[in-house]
Formats: sequence, C-alpha cells, structure tokens
Amino acid sequence: MQRYLRRYQLTITPRTWYAGWVSTADSRPFIRVRGRSFMALVLAPEPPVEDWLDSLDSQINRSPAFFAGRPVVLDLGALPSEQPDVAGLLQRLNSRGIRIIGTEGAHPSWQGLEAWAPLHANGTRPARSIDVPDERRPVQTQDGTSLLIDEPVRSGQSIVFERGDVSVVGSVASGAEVIAGGSIHVYGALRGRAIAGLTGNNRARIFCRKLEAELLAIDGVYQTADDMNAKLRGKAVQAWLDGEAMMLATLD
Repeated sequence: MQRYLRRYQLTITPRTWYAGWVSTADSRPFIRVRGRSFMALVLAPEPPVEDWLDSLDSQINRSPAFFAGRPVVLDLGALPSEQPDVAGLLQRLNSRGIRIIGTEGAHPSWQGLEAWAPLHANGTRPARSIDVPDERRPVQTQDGTSLLIDEPVRSGQSIVFERGDVSVVGSVASGAEVIAGGSIHVYGALRGRAIAGLTGNNRARIFCRKLEAELLAIDGVYQTADDMNAKLRGKAVQAWLDGEAMMLATLD
C-alpha cells in the first residue's frame, strides 16, 4: 500500500514595512510555509507476527530492491493491544533495511515507538493496495542513466529507477506506477501514476501519448486526475514545473 504524505519547507522572508511602529526588539521575520509531497509505502503487520515476518522475508528475497530507499509507514491497527514488544518489531524491520518513518494505529499502552518512528500518521487518507512484484520485469538499459521498458506496465506493478529517465514502450495500466529520478516517457496510454524527478530534479518532465493518468508528480509537486484539465484527457501531453506549479500542455 502507499500514501502521498506532505512535507513542508520553511522560507524566512524579512519584512520592513512595519518598522516605523514596531520596535526593533519586537520585530520578527514572517515564516512562509509551502506544502510539498512525497510517496510512502504502508506495511500492515498481522498476527501472528513471526509468520508475517517470515512472509516478508520471502517477499524481500524475491524482490530485494523493492523497499530500498523507500519511506514506509507502519500500520499497527491489526495487532492486538497485548502484542508484546512492538518497538522490537520496528527494530527488526529496520534491520531488514526497511526505513520506517512513522506509525499509525498504535495502542496507547505501547512504549518506545518514538525511538524508531517519531511520526504518527493517524488521520491520513486510506491507502490503496498494490502488488509487490515477485521478480524484475524484462528491461533493457540503454546506459547508466536511462531505463527502457519494452512492454506494458500492468496493474499493481511498480517500476522504480532513481538514476535517470524511464521510457515505456506501451501503456501504463490503472493501478500501476512508474517512478524515475529523471523524466518519464510513455509511448502509449498513461492510466496509472507517473512520478518523475524523485531525487529532487525539478527539470524533469513527463510525456505520454494518451493522458488518462491517476496522478502526475514532478519533484514532489503533483496533480491528481481531478485536478487535470478535462480537455487534455485522451491527448498526447507533456508535464513540467514552472516554479512551484505543474504545467500540462498537448504535444500536438
């Protein structure tokens, strides 16, 4: 499962227009808050925890790179209130290379969670289930900074390439996602999610032959299907950033 959480950047902007009636000792700079987003997976342990961890280990063996570098929120709501050593569970996940950034659904009696996951994400919108791929999809790497996917990306599949651009020769189905450190090129219908500029590249772009996307994101700035201009649906489109705004335009 995954969520789109929000991070905030503070920009200090001094103001001088009120200096005539506010003393120097009392004057303070204004703080400008800007919302940004990032993607996080959600793991939901189920009892018995040892069996769940065994299943997780099997999944990691089949897809060793799936969790690498990806922030994870741990949904503890399915565990009973008397579950022993929940903080130890977070430590065991951390030892598996799973980067826990927060928890939700924790019971008030559980102690020590803050040491491993100080963020409590209760109240965020429900996450959507995704299928973790059991093996790497057949791909061709053009060079060290680009990746070519030579077949459609099916629903539930996740393509992650943080080193550069991703090109898909085919469509991206609803419920699928393509994540790139650089730009994304889809030579077919884009019905799922395209997330470009993952590592902070605000010059990345998204191109598709037919726009039917659930979500487009570049360097943390995103638009969902409801935000997109209806006149662009079904058209060949490119997306880019103009400052803090995402721009979409047809390629014709």
